[in-house]
Amino acid sequence: MNFTPSYGSLVVAEDNPDDRLLLQEAWQEAGLAQLYLVMDGEDLMDFLHHQGQYCNLAQALKPDLIMLDLKMPRKNGYEALREIKAHPELRTIPVVVLSTSTAEEDISRSYALGACSYLSKPNSFDQLVELVRVLNKYWFETVLLPNYL
Repeated sequence: MNFTPSYGSLVVAEDNPDDRLLLQEAWQEAGLAQLYLVMDGEDLMDFLHHQGQYCNLAQALKPDLIMLDLKMPRKNGYEALREIKAHPELRTIPVVVLSTSTAEEDISRSYALGACSYLSKPNSFDQLVELVRVLNKYWFETVLLPNYL
């Protein structure tokens, strides 16, 4: 699932279908980057390695940013983050953790594994739209990202 790009591309790994829908709606309202949604860490790794349902050319890209939930089935966020940061071609992609957990253990572990940011999921749709605006402003208008093409 994707939207017209303006500045870059973002892949979000989120297992909760309601949260994926909210993120999609928030991105349509406030986002600038091309958005791809995947269901879990295993799906994310398929996307990044252009395997399975992501093997066609239209989706064979390296995203500029990854947003990652921690608590997912099959392959959780920690496992995906560890795998991303261990891979020579993927390790430079910034990973932002977006989780309901505010536990110090989860925050510390995420940074230790290579996350560049850790954000708590907002409590309302308006807060989510504002978060999307802030993320777009920072990651796709302010920060200089490597060109992966």
